[in-house]
Amino acid sequence: MLMWEILLPIFGSLIGIAASLTGVGGGVFIVPLLTILYGVDPRIAIGTSLTTIIFTAIASTLNYAKQRRIYYKTGIVLALTTAPGAFLGARIVKMISPDLLGFIFGFFLVIVAMRMIDFKSLLLRGKSTYEKTSQRETKSDDELVRSGKSMALAAGLSFFGGLASGLLGIGGGILVVPILAFAMDMPIHLATATSMFTMIFTSISGVTEHYLAENIDFGYALLIALGTIFGAQVGAFASKKVSGQNLRRIFALMLLVAGIKMIDQYKSVLGF
Repeated sequence: MLMWEILLPIFGSLIGIAASLTGVGGGVFIVPLLTILYGVDPRIAIGTSLTTIIFTAIASTLNYAKQRRIYYKTGIVLALTTAPGAFLGARIVKMISPDLLGFIFGFFLVIVAMRMIDFKSLLLRGKSTYEKTSQRETKSDDELVRSGKSMALAAGLSFFGGLASGLLGIGGGILVVPILAFAMDMPIHLATATSMFTMIFTSISGVTEHYLAENIDFGYALLIALGTIFGAQVGAFASKKVSGQNLRRIFALMLLVAGIKMIDQYKSVLGF
């Protein structure tokens, strides 16, 4: 076995920690890792990344379930739209190049990251917008499901999280977590846990289509998963020690890095 392949579980553990800590699947790191360091075809990297995310999501969910931080009903409602979106995204991979969507999506991530960082509160050293909204009474799982327009809006927007998941090999949490936090006023700790639960259904749906298209390297997926399963447990445990504001800023920083990487990766659509 080559040295680089031996390192995959180590890379996986680091990705698993970051993914579980912030509620994303880790695909924003796995896809660049496989394509840049291992020379894997982008389509194979996307399918392999999504396969790995299944293990990460399950491992994180088991830990978060013990902490009773998952809104299962809300997560299932969102999965009703993210799962079809992931399947459709995986199918689109076979038909068109995802360059344009990737470029636009990169800009979207940067905008969301800037919104979540809340530079005004940092400069004034005041409470962030999220901290102010988090002072509201936290709604229960049943209340969110029955919230009508808010639930419908979150479910509709989550479809695009699933679409990006299947198309780009990411877990979809980079959209689902902000949707839960802003559209439904869910505290960030609950949002990250619920996102991981929803991600199980999202990634399985996308992997089904990628498997049919033979876009998965199961050897690489299992090696990375060995690390992500361990890292996901560490990240879920560590999230209890991190304040909501700091966790939100960590998540925003990850979004910013992912957005810049995607813009750079897909800048060829502009002709350079």
